[in-house]
Amino acid sequence: MPFDSAEEAWFWFIQAQEARASGARIVAGRGMVPRPCEPLDMLRVVDRLYRQRKLIRDHLHVLVHYGRRLMAPDPDRRLEVRASGLWREALDFLDPILREKGIVADARLAG
Repeated sequence: MPFDSAEEAWFWFIQAQEARASGARIVAGRGMVPRPCEPLDMLRVVDRLYRQRKLIRDHLHVLVHYGRRLMAPDPDRRLEVRASGLWREALDFLDPILREKGIVADARLAG
């Protein structure tokens, strides 16, 4: 079942990476909840965007930092304004690719 948004997919990816770093063994198709991809699929998309210079280090830093917090930066908080812009920009790059791959539900097909 596809994720509802690129943000939801990103939070899942970060949690999977954190679990793996803590020693969890990630085995394809063995999770309690079926997912439309494996963490490596997300990593490949991010890597491709980074190599194309669409995502820069600042995007990656913000994605990882706020991904670990499981909350997007708040544009109304003075210290998070720049991070919020980078977060939105990064997800805007990720979104169409994740939709094309079926990782995120296509809004045109929903409902």
